[in-house]
Amino acid sequence: MDSAEVLALYESVADLTNQMLVAARDSKWNVLAELEVRCAQHVNRLKQHESLVTMSDDNRERKVAIIKKILEHDRDIRDLTEPGLKQLSALIQNTSTERKLAKTYGMTPGG
Repeated sequence: MDSAEVLALYESVADLTNQMLVAARDSKWNVLAELEVRCAQHVNRLKQHESLVTMSDDNRERKVAIIKKILEHDRDIRDLTEPGLKQLSALIQNTSTERKLAKTYGMTPGG
């Protein structure tokens, strides 16, 4: 793998994270999950090959710019998903507590 291929892979990750952001904005959670898997595959390829590649200063600057874009997408995705994850966690916590109480006191949940 050469520096052009590494940069192309970074660009692919940036494109995928942008698609993930759009999916999160549209509440398309299945699409987001599928894109996340594809993104992880690209990142794994980068981990395997990038350290073997020497980059020029220009390419290194381009790489940094792409990474900044990826991190921005990641932050925006987290901003969109964290409130829902907190709600889900609270719901799970309440359900778990309800089950424990029902088990302890021999009651059926919800009744």
